[in-house]
Amino acid sequence: MKSAVKPSKERMRTARGVSVMLAFLVMIGCQSMPPLEQQERLVESRQLTVLQITPKAVVNVWGKPVYHHSEFTQFFVMPDKTMIPRSRVAVGEAPVGWEAGFEAGEGVFLGYPDQGWLLVFFEDQLVYREELKAEDVHALGKVWQHEERFKTRLDGAPPR
Repeated sequence: MKSAVKPSKERMRTARGVSVMLAFLVMIGCQSMPPLEQQERLVESRQLTVLQITPKAVVNVWGKPVYHHSEFTQFFVMPDKTMIPRSRVAVGEAPVGWEAGFEAGEGVFLGYPDQGWLLVFFEDQLVYREELKAEDVHALGKVWQHEERFKTRLDGAPPR
C-alpha cells in the first residue's frame, strides 16, 4: 500500500507544478497591446515602448517611413523579452546581457531619418528601436534599396 500512496503524491506534486506553470503562461499571454490611441500618444511623446507599439500607430503619427524593409530575420531574445536583430550586432558577437534565446521570422524595419529612429517589428509589435543620426538611417536605407535590386523571385521579390 505504501508504494501506491507515494506515486499518488508525486503525481499530485507534478500536477500542481504543471498547473502553476500553465497559470503563469496564461497570465503572460493575457498581456495585450494598449489601444491604438494610447500607442499613438506614446509615439507622439517619443516613448517608443518595446512590445507596446504596432507599426500602424507609428505610421499614423509619423507618416509613411522614408525606408521600409522586410526580411526573414534572426533575433537575439534578451532577458526582458526585447529582441535584437542579428543584423544590428557585429558578426560573431552577441549582445551584452544576452543569455540563450533566439527567435526567427519576418522582421519589418522602418527607417525614419527625420525622427532619427530605426524601428523593428516582429509579429506586429515593436521589438527593437535604435536612435540613429539621419545620415546613418539614410545609409541603412540605401543598403536595403541596393539589396532589393538584386533579389530574385526565390527571395520573395515581386516579379517585374
